Amino acid sequence: MNITEYITRNGGYISSAEAKKVSLYDQLLYGTRTGRIVRLRRGIYALNNGLAKQMIDVETLVPGGVLCLYSAWSYHELTTQIPQAYHIAVERTRRITLPVFPPIELSFMTQKAYKLGVMEVEIDGFKVKVYDLEKSVCDAIKYRNKIGLDVSSEIFNNYLSRKERDITRLYEYASQLRVGKKIDELIKFIL
Repeated sequence: MNITEYITRNGGYISSAEAKKVSLYDQLLYGTRTGRIVRLRRGIYALNNGLAKQMIDVETLVPGGVLCLYSAWSYHELTTQIPQAYHIAVERTRRITLPVFPPIELSFMTQKAYKLGVMEVEIDGFKVKVYDLEKSVCDAIKYRNKIGLDVSSEIFNNYLSRKERDITRLYEYASQLRVGKKIDELIKFIL
């Protein structure tokens, strides 16, 4: 068995200890040198092309978690940015213990923001909660200084070019998340 098959069968990752145990360590070293395999964190590796395509069972790892930010933007194809971790929203009052792998970034939200715009979809065989298109766009505007103006502009422009956009819902969410004025400014600037 080669290392690509092993990583695919093993849920998308391999540890250096596992690679040694199953005699794939030389292939792991070669794969990291060539860029086919990337180091996620110390001792944990994944296929470079598999990172953006694989979904995890969010409900098992973070019960009640909702895909947000980069993970939601990627799901809705609003950005060309590839998420470096699974971005998952939880209520602000929750305490969560995260596993070593896969990489997960938590966003703690108020109850109102957390419950707004949640939809359930199936990705790679898993039922996953993710924020809908309009909530995802509002989050991009809300966190524009954190993610960068270029990324938030890309997301907003991609949203406006969509036929299935719902500007009324966008404004409803924007007023609840306190980004309505900023969305007004952006729309006036673009038009």
